[in-house]
Amino acid sequence: MQTLIRRSAEYFSPARRCLHTSTAPLIRETGLYGFDHLKTPRGFQRMVDDAIERSNELVNYIAGMPSGPEIIKAMDEISNAVCTVIDSAELCRHTHPDREFAEEASKASLRINEYLNYLNSNCTLYHAVIKAEQDHHLLTEEAQRAAHYLRIDLEKGGIHLSSEKLDRVNQLNIDIVRLCREFNENIIADPGHVDIFPASRIPKKLHHLTRPIYRPSRALSLSTVPDSNMKEKGFRLVTEPDALCSILHVRKLAYVRGNSVPRANLVVLDKLIAARHEFAEIMGYKSYTEFALNGNMASSPEVVNSFLLDMSKMVRPKAEEEFKKILDFKRERSGQLHEGLEPWDEAYFTRLLKSSAHKLNYSVVASYFSLPQCIEGLKMLAESLFQVTCHETPLAPGESWHPDVLKLSLHHPDEGDLGYLYLDLKSREHKHPICAHFAIKGGRRISEMEYQLPIVALVCNFLGSNFASVMLHHSDVETLFHEFGHALHSLLSRTDYQHFSGTRVVLDFAETPSNLFEYYSWDYGFLSKFAKHYSTGDPIPEELVKSMLEAKNMFAATELQRQILYALIDQTLHGAQLSSPRDTSSVVADLRTEHTSWKYVEGTHWHTRFSHLVTYGAGYYSYLYAKCFAATLWKKVCQKDPLSLATGSALRTKFLQHGGAKDPADILNDLIGSDAIRNQNGGIIPDITCLAEEMKL
Repeated sequence: MQTLIRRSAEYFSPARRCLHTSTAPLIRETGLYGFDHLKTPRGFQRMVDDAIERSNELVNYIAGMPSGPEIIKAMDEISNAVCTVIDSAELCRHTHPDREFAEEASKASLRINEYLNYLNSNCTLYHAVIKAEQDHHLLTEEAQRAAHYLRIDLEKGGIHLSSEKLDRVNQLNIDIVRLCREFNENIIADPGHVDIFPASRIPKKLHHLTRPIYRPSRALSLSTVPDSNMKEKGFRLVTEPDALCSILHVRKLAYVRGNSVPRANLVVLDKLIAARHEFAEIMGYKSYTEFALNGNMASSPEVVNSFLLDMSKMVRPKAEEEFKKILDFKRERSGQLHEGLEPWDEAYFTRLLKSSAHKLNYSVVASYFSLPQCIEGLKMLAESLFQVTCHETPLAPGESWHPDVLKLSLHHPDEGDLGYLYLDLKSREHKHPICAHFAIKGGRRISEMEYQLPIVALVCNFLGSNFASVMLHHSDVETLFHEFGHALHSLLSRTDYQHFSGTRVVLDFAETPSNLFEYYSWDYGFLSKFAKHYSTGDPIPEELVKSMLEAKNMFAATELQRQILYALIDQTLHGAQLSSPRDTSSVVADLRTEHTSWKYVEGTHWHTRFSHLVTYGAGYYSYLYAKCFAATLWKKVCQKDPLSLATGSALRTKFLQHGGAKDPADILNDLIGSDAIRNQNGGIIPDITCLAEEMKL
């Protein structure tokens, strides 16, 4: 949910400045992420104490009603102090191998979120922001925008409500944070599994997806005395998405089991939807979608639903062609001419079809994408586009949370250091299986001569016994470049206020850079520079990349249809509540039947593993907005010369450097012209022409 502090910035008092250790000339012992407080787990509580103490000082300062610029600057420091705690705690609890660190981070996150409710219901801050907004003649253009959005965010937190309603809103906010966390923790704790006996049923090449298990042997010879110590070996397949499609004879069982957990999330989701709906009603909205979309580019549920239904209609004919292709292939292989197509067939047979049609061997593809080489690719891309060199820099004692973590400093020959990037990319025990970008500290202008450099982390879960041996499937490479797009947005933005730093933009514009940078993971001219065979050093063959692209496009309509379905589910579950409530599974079943050719399997509830329902509540359509924007940007700005400094300069100066300090529609119009967007019913939707052409729809 948007709040004052999650969007604001910082008023820096030089006497209280705490520079990140990476700016210091000597490497000394420090704490996590360069914060001295975080030398021990209990340091998170000290970090919260300091953030609250400093924020309270600033609240008192703002109560004196200084000038408009000073009010906005002070609000910015409050935001910076609180966001740094929240973002550091979230990164720690998802990645730190020490459970005590993770638990203290979790407590700190909940505590600071409760303090947020105090800030977001503080009338003194609200009246000060109104005063600053009215002093518009004293403010820069960016400060005017900050004042406007601070006021809107405070009002979206219920500042204008009666004390009784505001108390209820604050309690609902706390409940929603806890329910979101419970939903995501249930996904990790209960992934589901299938036990397969005997072990011979699992080909050796798939053993990496399983772990060995044993049971008392049933096949004892009649001529021997039974031996209670004899064990039969089998394998346990955890029913995560990557594993579901891989094993032919158990895929139905794996699909059903994998999509029937975690059952506890059915109740959690019901409570979360109810809490969000009650919150929205108290705020004067008909639904949570109406509340969440207010202020976004789309502006209303009507605009989003119109966009999604148009997309669904557009993609349906080609998706049905692809469905028939999969069905025919299954019937041909089985010899059963009247056999139907089941949901558990999709991933398995599409993979087989892609492999056979384009002679693709996925292990061969992976041999060109070792993790060290892919990191070199990220560095090359930053230098080619932006003249930015990414230097691997030593970590100070105590700064890292695991030996696998790398730290890069980004440097420009004319501008100096631009920011710092931690890479935590390899899978390990107790690490949350996420791929995400974390902004540890946002950028902001401290003075005319000094800028607070952004600090971010990219977290992925790539498999391998050691760092050098990690070989990425191309889908992992695409994910890595997606997250790097987020990181560049954070690291290259140069905003006056932390409130607008990097990815702090309206939700339906936030995924645009990440989707754009996925294109680079498919561009042969770029891949040939870093994708080299792990043993021979030969660059990836152009024919292989061509086959990969053809395979990608083979079922592109089916994949797009799935994303549309996910967005429709999100909009419907968070939409206007019916007089007689329906369970979420029946909503999902009806939408799947209406918008796809695939059956719904009774008893399954895939959506209880869909974490975007909590993190992007009523905002999942943003990925489709971004997909359309990125397709247009690639074709109009990048495709002709994707690695040139001219391309990079356009992306940086007209787009990335602005973060959220400039209206997204103005950014797109400046960069592309009027082709990128259309106005519809008071909102903005993307032009879909370039995406449709790319997908041959």
